[in-house]
Amino acid sequence: IYKDIPAPARIDRTWDNGTESSCHMLVDEALGMLAYFADPYSSYQRGSNENRNGRIRRHLPKRTGFDDLTDADLQAIVDEINDTPMKVLGWETPNEVWYRELGKPMSKTSHPKTSVALTN
Repeated sequence: IYKDIPAPARIDRTWDNGTESSCHMLVDEALGMLAYFADPYSSYQRGSNENRNGRIRRHLPKRTGFDDLTDADLQAIVDEINDTPMKVLGWETPNEVWYRELGKPMSKTSHPKTSVALTN
């Protein structure tokens, strides 16, 4: 997922506190990215992420099997979500904002301010 993103844009990621992120330090080191963790039971610290999860669940309810889903099926869901305007983005789509931001000069030292835990 990250290999096609320009290095200056690979600043950080936010992980869930579940067992799926138990080896996050290996990923952090391999990617040269920082990892943020929200406090347990504090989904409000990850509002945009929770919004995205809700949008994904419209297409893939909990307990949905992935065996019959093709890469094209999953890409269609991703495309629909990333091409839907969002109020938090001033009614622009995530894709519009992403590609505009990629076109700006980026500094590897610029990190967003956050109130969640940071690991390095």
